[in-house]
Amino acid sequence: MTDPIHASDPKGRTISREWLIGVLTGLVAIASVFLGRHFRHVERQSDALVAGAALVLVVSGIYAVRHLARAVGRSIARQSSLSAGATARLVINGVGVVALIFGLFGVLGVSLQHLLIGAGVTGVIVGIAAQQSLSNVFAAVVLLFARPFVVGERIRIRSGVLGVLDVTVLGAGLTYVTVRTEDGVLKIPNSVMLSSGIGRPRDDGTARP
Repeated sequence: MTDPIHASDPKGRTISREWLIGVLTGLVAIASVFLGRHFRHVERQSDALVAGAALVLVVSGIYAVRHLARAVGRSIARQSSLSAGATARLVINGVGVVALIFGLFGVLGVSLQHLLIGAGVTGVIVGIAAQQSLSNVFAAVVLLFARPFVVGERIRIRSGVLGVLDVTVLGAGLTYVTVRTEDGVLKIPNSVMLSSGIGRPRDDGTARP
């Protein structure tokens, strides 16, 4: 039986094409890593071969990360919301770029030990300086997968910071969840939402799970 999404939905065909391109270019990128590491042990013309493998890795890796991020982002956006899809796309892009950089270092024979030590020290400094922002980003990822609410839903928030609020969710991003209250629009940090109790109010004023 024909899948109705891929048979009649242009967006479904677009997502399938993004997956196909992302997977194929990802396989090319992985192969170029192994070939580049092998070429470093070839005595004749090894520099040219390694440089070629590195170039193929960069080009195919960029395509793979971009298309896989689009495919995952669009799939999540169709099932949840545009903001959730954008969050997933941003996370995958970040992880993919880091993996691409480490793969490139492996092809070029750059020592990862010293880089990891330097990156660790830098990460500690940046983490302390941007602790609140990073906590909101990680909370956004947890909320994305846990899905205690969806955009457009009316929920009840029980928080030690906010108290008890009945709100309508307008959107969710990397740092804030935008809600509408009786007093107007309010932006709540994701870390606060993650630590709050979230339910759905009944007509009689009580809340249900």
